[in-house]
Amino acid sequence: MTFPEFRSPWWLLFAAVAVAVAAGYVLVQRWRHRNTLRFTNLALLEKVAPHRPGPKRHLPVALMVVGLLLLAVALAGPTAAQKVPRNRAIVVLVIDVSLSMQATDVTPSRIAVAQEAAKAFADDLTPGINLGLVAFSGTASVLVAPTTGREAVKRAIDHLQLSERTAPGEGIFAALGSIDTLAAVLGGSDQAPPAHIVLMSDGKQTVPESPDDPRGGYTAARLAHDKGVPVSTISFGTRHGTVAIENERIPVPVDDDGLREIARLGGGSFFTASSLDELRSVYDTLQEQIGYEITRGDASRTWLVAGSLFVSAAAGTGLALNRRIP
Repeated sequence: MTFPEFRSPWWLLFAAVAVAVAAGYVLVQRWRHRNTLRFTNLALLEKVAPHRPGPKRHLPVALMVVGLLLLAVALAGPTAAQKVPRNRAIVVLVIDVSLSMQATDVTPSRIAVAQEAAKAFADDLTPGINLGLVAFSGTASVLVAPTTGREAVKRAIDHLQLSERTAPGEGIFAALGSIDTLAAVLGGSDQAPPAHIVLMSDGKQTVPESPDDPRGGYTAARLAHDKGVPVSTISFGTRHGTVAIENERIPVPVDDDGLREIARLGGGSFFTASSLDELRSVYDTLQEQIGYEITRGDASRTWLVAGSLFVSAAAGTGLALNRRIP
C-alpha cells in the first residue's frame, strides 16, 4: 500500500476541525443524556415518548465528519504517480543486417520477421518521440535521422539490404552521432532530450575482433552510458540457425552473452526473442519503458468530490431525519 504525497501538507491540520466536530458532538450528547436522567420523570417520559430516537440520528454528523476529513486531504494537494507520454525524446533503432539475418530458423527468415516487428514498433511508439533508424553489418549507416514521422522509417525498414560481417559498435556509434545532431537542433533546454538506443542483432561481433577495441561493441556501450543514453539489446534468433554460403551451411547461433554485456555496460535492458510473437512482446515492453515516463500529478479531484458528496449527504440526511442541518 502506498500513501499519497502532498504539495501543501499543512492543510492536513484542517482535519482538526473534523475531530473537533466529532468530539463536540459526543460531549453534547453525553450532556443531554445526563440532564435527561437528572431532571426528567422517566415514567412520564416513557408514556409521552415511548419511541426514543434511534442510532440513525447520529448519521448526519458521522457523514459530516468523514466529509471534512476528505476535504482536508483534498486541500493538502495529494499527488499520485501518472504515466505521461514522453515528448522530445529520441529513440534510435539499430538493426543488424549481416548475412546471418537471412537464416530461416525463424519463419520465414530472421530479417523478414525483424522488419515486420520493427515497423509495428514504429507505429506503436508514442507519437511525440523522435525515431531514427541505423543499419549495420561491417559498417553502419544512418538510414533515417530521428524524426517524429514514421513513414520514412518504415520505408527504410522495408528496403534493408544484407551485407557481410557484424560490427555492433559501429551501429551504436552511428546512433550516438544522430542523437547528438538532433539534440543540438532541438535545443531550447538546459538538458538534452532523453534518448535511448535499441540494438537488435543475431550474431557475434566480427569487426573488430575484440569488443573492447576502440570501435568495438563494449567500448561503444560504455560511451553511450557516459553520455546518459541507455542501450537496450535484443538477441534475435535461435542457437540452431544456419545460412548457405557457397553451397555450404554455416552455423549462425545467436550471441546472447555478447548482447547481454552490451546492455549491461550501456545501462539498458537485455531481451531474447526467437519468434515474431516474442519479438513483438519485447518491443511492447520497450514501448512502455521508452514511450512513457512516470511523474507525480495532482490527485485532489477525487478527494474533493468525495468530501463534497459526504458533506452534501450529511445536510440531506440531517434535514430528513432530524429536521435540521447538523
